[in-house]
Amino acid sequence: MLAADFAQLGKEARNVQEAGADLLHIDIMDGHFVPNLTMGPDMVKALAAACTLMQDVHLMVTDPQNYVDPFIKAGAGSLTFHVEAPGAAAGKALDLVHRIHDLGATVGIAINPETPAEALERLLPEIDLVNVMTVHPGFTGQAFMPEMLGKVKYLRHVLGPHQRLEIDGGVGIRTSHEALEAGADVLVAGAAVFRGSERAGTIQLLRGDYPK
Repeated sequence: MLAADFAQLGKEARNVQEAGADLLHIDIMDGHFVPNLTMGPDMVKALAAACTLMQDVHLMVTDPQNYVDPFIKAGAGSLTFHVEAPGAAAGKALDLVHRIHDLGATVGIAINPETPAEALERLLPEIDLVNVMTVHPGFTGQAFMPEMLGKVKYLRHVLGPHQRLEIDGGVGIRTSHEALEAGADVLVAGAAVFRGSERAGTIQLLRGDYPK
């Protein structure tokens, strides 16, 4: 949703739902962990009233433990936090995973481009999703980093069939095909969808589903 028209977010959410999107990816930034400020729980609550898509809330914040209760109460169906966040360090990440599950949401772990996939080894049995950042987090419209695809291939090999593998950043029609071939099964596409003229067709092409 970071690439949507902020003056019409409810309309934008309904539009992409009608165009065939599977979920809304909500980027939450605190101005500390990443150099940007974005939405809060009230926006998630408003979007939940505007459409029925599950909200995949991506916490790009220093202290994710402070955001769990407010976002789940607002309607988030999934919370993803960064393994690099200070609030998830020193053994705190597993406690945070259990807390999110206990509140009824699914849990994702995100890793920045500099972080090796092996850093998630201890957490992988407990989580529902891994988000591989294919840009440096903080701003929409950045170029896709193809060197991250090796990380995607490795994670697909070690994740179970019930666990999702998401890529986030610079996803367009060409790069989505590379990501799908590497093993990703959730694509976060912002600018490619919201700044395009034909959203349903774009979503279809992102899935690799070409018209016959």
